Amino acid sequence: MKGKKAEPLPEVEMPDAGELPEGWRYATILDACEVNPPKPSKDFLPADAPVTFVPMPAVDADIGAITNPQIKPYLEVRNGFTFFRDGDVIMAKITPCMENGKAAIIHGMKNGIGFGSTEFHVMRSRGEILPEFLYYYIRQESFRNEAESHFTGSVGQKRVPADFIKQSVIPLPPLAEQRRIVARIEALLSHINATRDRLSRVPLIMKKFRQGVLAAACSGRLTEEWRDDNPNVESGIQLIERIAGRDSHSIVPYDDDPPLPLPEIPDTWEWSRCFPLCDPKRDITYGVIKLGASIKGGIPTLRSSDVRWLYIDNNDVKTIDPSIASQYSRTFLKGGEIVITVRGTLGGIAVVPQSMAGYNISREVAVLPIRSDLDAKYFCYAIASIWSQNWLSEVTKGVAYTGFNIRDLKRLPLPLPPLAEQHEIIRRVGLLFERADAFDQEVVAAGLRCEQLTQAVLGKAFRGELVRKMESSNEIK
Repeated sequence: MKGKKAEPLPEVEMPDAGELPEGWRYATILDACEVNPPKPSKDFLPADAPVTFVPMPAVDADIGAITNPQIKPYLEVRNGFTFFRDGDVIMAKITPCMENGKAAIIHGMKNGIGFGSTEFHVMRSRGEILPEFLYYYIRQESFRNEAESHFTGSVGQKRVPADFIKQSVIPLPPLAEQRRIVARIEALLSHINATRDRLSRVPLIMKKFRQGVLAAACSGRLTEEWRDDNPNVESGIQLIERIAGRDSHSIVPYDDDPPLPLPEIPDTWEWSRCFPLCDPKRDITYGVIKLGASIKGGIPTLRSSDVRWLYIDNNDVKTIDPSIASQYSRTFLKGGEIVITVRGTLGGIAVVPQSMAGYNISREVAVLPIRSDLDAKYFCYAIASIWSQNWLSEVTKGVAYTGFNIRDLKRLPLPLPPLAEQHEIIRRVGLLFERADAFDQEVVAAGLRCEQLTQAVLGKAFRGELVRKMESSNEIK
């Protein structure tokens, strides 16, 4: 059975070539490249010959390179996957990968060829365009925006059609000038990318900074001078005796044998188990065992994916049938409790805002109803600190689906400062975190400026301004 004959492409109207530098011309990408060229024959290589396989996640959109490709037998991937070879340019055609700029020049393929996701378009130079020149052209935000405006398909499965690629018009200078332009682009972008690389390290630095703040806060170092100025406040041992009575299970005995040795704390502090710090009328427990489908008008129910480190992400909270939620009335939230992830993705902990009163929680999340005469935010910081997280890691069980049980959570030792010092710790941590948040925003703004500068460089390059200006002046460094 013969395949359907391809429809001829409509004639493309070229822009006015007078706008281009002398010696340049306009061409469609199809004029300059084969688009989605055919695969080699089955006997091009032995069936078991190794070739490179490139799934979509292997294309790094930031650096435009293939990272962590796979090696597979030729015949295993020849059918059903996209073919390319060294020197080709690939570009993601599906949302959101296309908008994110997933594109790369193919280099270093095993046996010179590769196969990959069916969601790639492939462009192969016919000889009049350098792969690097084409790659930088399609990395322009203006090109991606135009491609997005030509999407076809349904929501979540929208794609750039091949005809858009074929009919796209590109300014084409002589090869020698293309080489000069590419060299200048790469020289300028190397400086921008070095800045991006430094900026990419900042989130880890800030994460360590915030953990350092909590470590200082929950060891007493952050408020050392405050204690010198406030010697007569109620001590931690007096506080625990007042709120929980002299219960031998309330205070951690030093001959206990915890998973980790207890670090030193100030003399006015005391170690306490987690459970006596909670409302005696409410349980430390997890919530709904099986959520079911999200329904309109249902009860919002927090999952582990909603509980992040020190905040709750309210953007995609699932809602469940009220009749299901009512079976777990013990875990309806009132606001002010601590929620902590105990299954699956661990490390999430936050204080529930009053705006989430009436929410429920899933079995992946536990609720710690901290007593109203204590400060839940301080204990949230204490549990989020690296020592407590390491303690919980020591009691975590499971391999594929990890977690810790409620019994261990109740046993978690927490440093208990005087109540007035708890408030001072929260104030100081808040100020330091505000500064960290402001710095994070500056880093984001710097990243945006890097992208704007990248696009400015590319815009000048394809208007024929970049190399000419460099020849006549030192305007761009």
